[in-house]
Amino acid sequence: MEKQEFDKLNVFGLGQPNDAFAKYFSGQSYINMLAKTDNGIGFMNVTFEPGCRNNWHIHKSKSGGGQVLICTAGYGYYQEDGKEVQKLSPGDIVVIPANVKHWHGARPDSWFSHIAVEIPGEETKNVWLESVSNEEYRKLIK
Repeated sequence: MEKQEFDKLNVFGLGQPNDAFAKYFSGQSYINMLAKTDNGIGFMNVTFEPGCRNNWHIHKSKSGGGQVLICTAGYGYYQEDGKEVQKLSPGDIVVIPANVKHWHGARPDSWFSHIAVEIPGEETKNVWLESVSNEEYRKLIK
């Protein structure tokens, strides 16, 4: 999906370059903070340029926790460690349990956005791991 077409569909906006977490992404990503509840649940639109993906990571939690992705524009991927890659399209929802190693990002030929929602839990933290190399990415998306 070309950028001009994507921008028309990306109703939550591109946001700002995700410089604070750039070291955990292959390619350029953007963040647009949408809302935060009184109990700390944040809703952010994350946009990935074509081929951009985040590193393997885990949303650690003693209890509760995890993340929900609500796909809003473009096309992407999600993968849990040891499982097949899932293709993502607008309207797809991914519920990521706490303590599960995974990655997500755009297809090589499309921009991709999702709303990320962090689920509250006890002693939560993100643990960033190794990148999804270009070679691994090409093999995974066949």
